[in-house]
Amino acid sequence: MRRVDVVVVGGGPAGAACATGLVRRGLDVVVLDRARFPRVKLCGGLVTQEAAAALGLHEADYPHGWLWIDRFHFHWRGLRLPLPSPQISIRRVEFDAFLLQRSGAELVHHRVQTIERQGGGYVVDGQWRADVVVGAGGTACPVYRTFFRELGLREKGLQITALELEFAHEVRERDCHFWFFEEGFPGYYWYIPKAAGWVNVGVGALAEPLKRAQDSIWRHWQRCLAKLQALGWLDGEVPQPGGHTYYLMGLMGRPARVRRDGAYLVGDAAGLATRDLGEGIRAAIESGLRAAAAIADGGDYQLDDLPRTSWPALLRGLVRRRWWA
Repeated sequence: MRRVDVVVVGGGPAGAACATGLVRRGLDVVVLDRARFPRVKLCGGLVTQEAAAALGLHEADYPHGWLWIDRFHFHWRGLRLPLPSPQISIRRVEFDAFLLQRSGAELVHHRVQTIERQGGGYVVDGQWRADVVVGAGGTACPVYRTFFRELGLREKGLQITALELEFAHEVRERDCHFWFFEEGFPGYYWYIPKAAGWVNVGVGALAEPLKRAQDSIWRHWQRCLAKLQALGWLDGEVPQPGGHTYYLMGLMGRPARVRRDGAYLVGDAAGLATRDLGEGIRAAIESGLRAAAAIADGGDYQLDDLPRTSWPALLRGLVRRRWWA
């Protein structure tokens, strides 16, 4: 059996950020993920300047497509609010693999089945023994399922269901657009351009109100495509989207809800997406870095002060230059 200091379950931005912080503090870390990287990940892929700054990430250091989005447009009932706020658009298939490699941690392709508490530590699938286990595996994270499910961390009314697609297409609009509450849809449609001829489009909504209204997210997917085609931003045959669910940030409350002895939750495993835009990359990175600091330095692990909305970061972009300039 392999002995390490920390097992991180999940190799997305939360797991990679945590692994980065741990390796930099001299700990022996293994990251386990059921996917082989680079892997496709459904996500709008917006990275705020603050998230990039937390990682110390500069555009010059990033070898893949990095697109500055200088303006966000928020649409509601025929009204449009343009918000100039320089932020970053990436493709998760590239970003996640880059962060993992940059972390310096060992990555093992492995689907975690069981995590047992033994002798003050944790044994993962009888192959790894560690003092600490970090759950960074998203909504279906086995660390959450094993140690946190009964604590009531996630609020059922804050579950998001989404359909989205990232595919190669001529970028005809370099700004980011969100359309809220179209035909009573309890969420929004989006269009996010990427570098090197890629776009991300999708629809996401609160699952319970959508179900109560007996509405179909697929109907809104078709409406979103029709809107983008009418604008002239999309044409030709559009592939089928993928679906996924995740949770918005609730009333976090007690620190015990995201830490239980030597088990920690970070990112979407803890349900940290913002309440307005469902953006989770910044919270994933911040929670991963905080968990690493708590594990290595013996401090508290608290996430109650994480921003519950994306608006403050976007508004700060009104007056803030690109952070390293």
